[in-house]
Amino acid sequence: MMRAKFIAPARREFLKEVVYYNEQEPGLGVQFAQEVEEATARALAFPESGSPVTKSTKRVFVKRFPFSVVYRPDPKGIVVFAVAHHSRKPEYWVPRGLQP
Repeated sequence: MMRAKFIAPARREFLKEVVYYNEQEPGLGVQFAQEVEEATARALAFPESGSPVTKSTKRVFVKRFPFSVVYRPDPKGIVVFAVAHHSRKPEYWVPRGLQP
């Protein structure tokens, strides 16, 4: 079975944004989580179709929110390295993507 594995820092930043959006407007965090899950599902279904970011990583855009899911295809599915905001600290996650 194919699956998406979030590394710990990516999971933490995802959950942090869910909390942030829920604090801004009740229910908005749930909507954000759904859009991230949808983007992750697209990456899982078509892992080679994401936009190249580095030599070994790709990204898919999250609809309605200024974020991308940064991942690497893996024989068991995908490994997610970041849920990255489009205008905060560009490529801060790159060292994560260098992990084997």
